[in-house]
Amino acid sequence: MDLRIASTAGFCFGVKRAVEIARKTRHNRDGPVYTLGPLIHNDRVTGELAREGITIVNELSEIKVPGTVIIRSHGVAPEIITEAERKGLVVVDATCPFVRKVQQTARELAEKNIPVIIVGDPEHPEVKGIVGWTGKQGVVVRDAGQAAKLDKYDEVGVVAQTTQRQDNLEAVVNVLKGTGCRVQVFNTICLATSERQKEALELSKSVDLMLVIGGRNSANTAKLTQICNSAQVPVYQVESAGEVKFAWLKDIEKIGITAGASTPGWIIEEVCCRMMDFEEMKSNEETVTEEQVEENSAGAEQQEEQHNMEDAMEVKNLRHGEIVKGVVVQVNQDEVLVDVGAKSEGVIPIRELSCYNVESPTDVVNVGDEIDVYVLKSEDNEGKVVLSKEKADAEKAWSNLEAQMEQGDVIKGVVREVVKGGLLVDLGVRAFLPASLVEMGYVEDLSKYLNTEIDARIIELNRPRRKVILSRKAVLEEEYARKREELLENLTEDQVVKGVVRRLTNFGAFVDIGGVDGLLHISEMAWYRINHPSEVVQVGDELEVMVLRVDRESEKISLGLKQVLPNPWDNVEQNYPEGAIVNAKVVRLAPFGAFVQLEPGVEGLVHISHLADRHVETPDEVVHEGEEIKVKVLSVDKDEKRIRLSIREVDREKSKSKPREQAPKKQQESPAPVVSDGGTVTIGEMVGDIFDEKK
Repeated sequence: MDLRIASTAGFCFGVKRAVEIARKTRHNRDGPVYTLGPLIHNDRVTGELAREGITIVNELSEIKVPGTVIIRSHGVAPEIITEAERKGLVVVDATCPFVRKVQQTARELAEKNIPVIIVGDPEHPEVKGIVGWTGKQGVVVRDAGQAAKLDKYDEVGVVAQTTQRQDNLEAVVNVLKGTGCRVQVFNTICLATSERQKEALELSKSVDLMLVIGGRNSANTAKLTQICNSAQVPVYQVESAGEVKFAWLKDIEKIGITAGASTPGWIIEEVCCRMMDFEEMKSNEETVTEEQVEENSAGAEQQEEQHNMEDAMEVKNLRHGEIVKGVVVQVNQDEVLVDVGAKSEGVIPIRELSCYNVESPTDVVNVGDEIDVYVLKSEDNEGKVVLSKEKADAEKAWSNLEAQMEQGDVIKGVVREVVKGGLLVDLGVRAFLPASLVEMGYVEDLSKYLNTEIDARIIELNRPRRKVILSRKAVLEEEYARKREELLENLTEDQVVKGVVRRLTNFGAFVDIGGVDGLLHISEMAWYRINHPSEVVQVGDELEVMVLRVDRESEKISLGLKQVLPNPWDNVEQNYPEGAIVNAKVVRLAPFGAFVQLEPGVEGLVHISHLADRHVETPDEVVHEGEEIKVKVLSVDKDEKRIRLSIREVDREKSKSKPREQAPKKQQESPAPVVSDGGTVTIGEMVGDIFDEKK
């Protein structure tokens, strides 16, 4: 069987972006998280998101508890965003950039009073949103037939739903041009959509059967099915691997597979595995024919038969489907020879060594290894016994997995591949670990798990369909809950513990102290005032914190960082004795003075009366925020954490330290003549009219 998978199959950019935004939003935000309508047209994906705590609402009126609402990739009308913000909801816009372009084009046309024709499905959420951006003046047409029924316009602007077929858009435009009006065409069909449709058509022409994977309610998936049908080959649309019927595949050699934009890679992988299962069943079918041997003589033929019977008594008779033990006797480049006690060594082709691709047989077995093997063919055309280690391991693994799932055991496996939507894990059988269940939060790079052993739980097991779904997140959550319970029991106030900063908010930081997140409030980060937690800590920082409060009922822990740091007020009297002149920085002004910082965590007040040796109306007449100044320490109250400072006294100290300038000596005047009558000179006579001169 030749499987041909379209390179464009699966999540498009806009859908993948929306899912990533949703998961990041759930991880980074507290409180409820909603999507306005299903995020994508795939029930299995939206079901996963729901299990992660992302709730679907169809109308904003359904939201009773304020939280965060995500606008899906289809986009919405602007008035809906306004309404959400009015309700106090945090809006996260995951509108596809290509849809955003259509919205902006439609709005610009409407603002120029140019009628807007929208080619698309009037019931599709994307189209409804585009109409909203035209002020509800846009006209929607499905096809050329509806376009022909429109009123005549002098001029129109044409945009298209991003998932429209190119030929449908062109047909509508030709009809409009035929009416004589001026047509401005904006080809807003997503390039990925047109490429997906083009590749689907070409692929369907080269195969015997086409499978289209996608949701029943996905418009772009329905268009893919329609396009593939035009190639005159059998076409089946399925939502999951379980819908694939083996009867469809009988006598089919080449199968093409494509998928809608809302189909994750792991569903495509499941369908491909289903195809492989059919191929294995087909290749393993054997028709055992018994040859009737007629005895024509009792001579040489009887003697040969006797020898054959003797040989048969010495060797094993292997049957198809039997599992036997064997010893590896030779390892070649593309096969392994195993002694299973038969007439000749059994052969394991390289593809039958493991359920995953093997580059070299020595990666799996070595000469001398005793292994279990499954008999695929007791004798092929060349008389060889064909064996499979992979199927023997799988049979054993299935039995173990069923028991482990019933008992709820944690299982171990090795990550072998990174695929769209998750990881493939080797448990002896191929198991799928969705990306959303790898960690407790969003994981951007899955490649770091390659070739590592992980612990996980089986959450879905279907042996007939050879389907195993794992969750590592479940194990981590159980471990987290256990550690949390244990930590809460033993945690005491004033205890100093180590932690790692997990995320920042405007009001503080959440610190993981060993399975439990505690809140380090912004007021407990430093002895001085800060505006944002990022001034002190960053995500990933390892630090020591003090437990301030433990509320075991609500499982809330308050932490402090400044409590484990030196308190600058402990030595403030020694560092800033009364009368000392020190450097300071103006940090804020008040009507009654200026607050200055002597060092981080230590501030003092320069009262307005001590700003200058004159009357000051407002502090900014003398100083400004951020200015470096010198101040004199007037008093220190360590208990009340108050320091009185003065700029005026510094200026006075400077004045005292300057040498006085002596006035120049005046030339001595001759003494006034003495009055002849012997009377003395009065003060008035000596001073003369100086006061009159100053008037």
